[in-house]
Amino acid sequence: MQRVDIPSVTEILERAYVVSLPMAVRFRGVDRREALLIDGPAGWGEFSPFLEYDAQESAAWLASGIESAFTGLPAPRREKVEVNGTVPAVEPEKVPEVLARFEGVRTFKVKVAEKGDSLDDDVARIAVVRKAAPKATIRADANRGYTVEQAIEAAQRFGPLDYLEQPVRTVDELYEVRMRLQRAGVFCRIAADESIRKAEDPLEVARRQAADVAVVKVAPLAGPRRTLEIAAQLHARHMDVTVSSELGTAVGINAGIATVAALPGFEDDDGIAVTPNAAGLGTQRLFEEDVTGERPLIDGHFDARPLEPDPARLEELAADAKRKDWWFERLQWAYEYL
Repeated sequence: MQRVDIPSVTEILERAYVVSLPMAVRFRGVDRREALLIDGPAGWGEFSPFLEYDAQESAAWLASGIESAFTGLPAPRREKVEVNGTVPAVEPEKVPEVLARFEGVRTFKVKVAEKGDSLDDDVARIAVVRKAAPKATIRADANRGYTVEQAIEAAQRFGPLDYLEQPVRTVDELYEVRMRLQRAGVFCRIAADESIRKAEDPLEVARRQAADVAVVKVAPLAGPRRTLEIAAQLHARHMDVTVSSELGTAVGINAGIATVAALPGFEDDDGIAVTPNAAGLGTQRLFEEDVTGERPLIDGHFDARPLEPDPARLEELAADAKRKDWWFERLQWAYEYL
């Protein structure tokens, strides 16, 4: 990953804070979310690749954090952005508690295909969301957890969805699921996430017509501006686009919101202005504490202006010395791939 005019690793680390945030709702198997935050001359940036990611994959996350901190966020085209609520793979009886964290939200993404869960568990979780929020739009996210046959059965059993996100692992499998559902007369759009952000070529899924919707994430795609470029190319290839996050802190969510706010508008076939899809940027509601106060959620929308970390919270939520050293070393490894 070639970049010019990047700061030295010493300058980045001199501006870095490592935090450990307690989760109110367990997500991706974690109870605490760790992140390295950078207080840069142009704003705050975040470096928070998940713990299992290697140095090369983590480099894109570092590039994103450096962009936010040293270049700044892109200029907004709109003052607010709509977000979806996220329902982790919790037991059905816990779903109402999660939904209550997203007052005014009109779209919910429900995690499915969690290891250890059955398809019946997924169906039950979605059924509770649908009953509790009967007017809401529902998305289901499988994170590559289904086989082709399981994905087809899931799409048939879930009922109406906005889309089924990354049900299977490969682009070939995405294409097969999409085509078989169409031939069966099942209207269920297929979304690609990992097949974009983890791919050497993020446009392959569009060229192959393997999905209807592109889920783009700022940190894994190396920053807001590159994400905007990829989103424009995917949209030009007739894919709908949703911006989402990787369980970022308020600093990472700033970058996601800025990206949605900077997306160009367009008109549909009837000449009606279309606003961006509800973005997957509401995951701060799953934290017990964050480096800022809770971002106000007004009628399912966030204000596009970034929030500044609170010095007292940075101190209170600081990771211990051992974890700080680990993150500093990890950043240095990732820096070698910039």
